[in-house]
Amino acid sequence: MTSVRRRGSARLAAAVMASGLIAAGAIAAAGPAVADDAVPSQGGATAALGGLKVADQAVIHQEGGQDQKVGAGLFEMTVDGGGTLQTYCIDIHNPTQRQAQYQEVPWSSSSLHDNADAGKIRWILQNSYPQVNDLSKLAETAQAGTLTEKTAAAGTQVAIWRYSDHVNVEAADPEAEKLADYLEKSAKDLEEPKASLTLDPAAVSGKSGDRLGPITVNTDAQNVTVTPAPAAAASGVKVVGKDGKPVTSAVSGTELFFDVPSGTPDGSTSLTAQATTTVPVGRAFASETKSQTQILAGSSESTVSATATANWAKEGAIPAVSAEKNCAKGGVDITATNEGDESFTFELAGVKHTIEAGKSETVTIPVKEDQAYDFTITGPNGFKKTFSGVLDCKTAGIPSGGSDEPSSEPSPATAGGSSDGSSDGSSDGSAGGAGDGGDLAETGSSNATPVIAGIAVALLAVGGGTVFFLRRKKAAGSAE
Repeated sequence: MTSVRRRGSARLAAAVMASGLIAAGAIAAAGPAVADDAVPSQGGATAALGGLKVADQAVIHQEGGQDQKVGAGLFEMTVDGGGTLQTYCIDIHNPTQRQAQYQEVPWSSSSLHDNADAGKIRWILQNSYPQVNDLSKLAETAQAGTLTEKTAAAGTQVAIWRYSDHVNVEAADPEAEKLADYLEKSAKDLEEPKASLTLDPAAVSGKSGDRLGPITVNTDAQNVTVTPAPAAAASGVKVVGKDGKPVTSAVSGTELFFDVPSGTPDGSTSLTAQATTTVPVGRAFASETKSQTQILAGSSESTVSATATANWAKEGAIPAVSAEKNCAKGGVDITATNEGDESFTFELAGVKHTIEAGKSETVTIPVKEDQAYDFTITGPNGFKKTFSGVLDCKTAGIPSGGSDEPSSEPSPATAGGSSDGSSDGSSDGSAGGAGDGGDLAETGSSNATPVIAGIAVALLAVGGGTVFFLRRKKAAGSAE
């Protein structure tokens, strides 16, 4: 076994599952909160986890001589709006939750944010199954004898775990183990892949009579459909390009604006960008229900989308607000921009923050790992935004106890495992095999753990000793 595999469990701590409430502070400003606009996501693909079918067995070697068998292989996700994704796990000791909802996220919003080996994982994905679906050629390259889809998937997953979780893990099949060793030894550092679709910034503001923006489209799709919310048309607000002409489609780099006619009553609206594309291999997928983080191994043509909002008024403070997980700081970045002609003041945990006209400020609100959060921001003219989720920025660590067969209970011991004891790691009894769509192998389920019923969210009055990270932004349209 190589040195990476023999790192042992020094950096693994006991897994702690979320059992309580985080509650996060509310951000409030003067003015009524009468409407809650749709909260923009970071954009990309949203999908539901199906399970694990193309799989074989692996063994985790733990301190104290305890070994644990787990299923290792490809998961399948069903994309909202159409499409199928194949993924590998990058959080070996976390359980999976059937039908958990996942969102495409940057590495900075996942457990890869501080992993120096993240680029090597992407290399493995690009140079193994299913991206390389000629199993004879893959076996020859890895000097692995004969590989099946199951053993190729298992060997690939094992190699990924050695870099994502830095665990001492081996494939049960000797040929799969040879593939894992080859991939681990050969892996090179690659850059993070770009998002399938984002809008930057995700929120803008300004005075009625102006064009609010620009909002830049970033995508690998050839064409993006741009659709304003129904309320925009009703109020006379149009989505236009740099030339002022209405826009219904865009490409990467297109700049979009909300054209708000002079005299339009104070208000807000949104637009949605949507496209069909293959999501780049190596994109991370995180769940809001504490289900193990995944990384993309293959994609059919899939639906991806992103939303941006606009807020306008004739005068006074005119805020635009967005949020993004910040795993490096262990919290959620709340960015508020004021494009009005008066200062915008809000109070956070008993501390007032004032954003001058044309300025922007980001507050990083600390959130405990594995805990739910809920932030509400209100402002003038009925402005209101709510951001909620679960902070999942770390791998789970080694589970207590251990057994030769994965449990059917939703505990860390079930990571990637099977609930029916089947050797192939699929809980629906399927043997796994080749699929019908492109280079996507057929996939199934990892275990029969129930879907998390819900996440309790509460508001917490944070003490004055809470530390917040603030940074000032440049003026005039520099919202992040």
